[in-house]
Amino acid sequence: MDSDTARNRAEAAFRKEQQARDGAKAMFEYEAGMRAVQEKTARLRALRLAKQAAEQEANAKDRGR
Repeated sequence: MDSDTARNRAEAAFRKEQQARDGAKAMFEYEAGMRAVQEKTARLRALRLAKQAAEQEANAKDRGR
């Protein structure tokens, strides 16, 4: 095997490893973003439900007068 062939194989292996690392990093960032969206959605839903419950309670008290 000549040095050019060995070098080409080494460069191809390096590119393949780099692509695998980049893919893993991208997947991690994607999943972290999805978790953040899910957490924010859950927090906002809890706030909305609490507000609706408070409004319903206030309306029930007003009707009871």
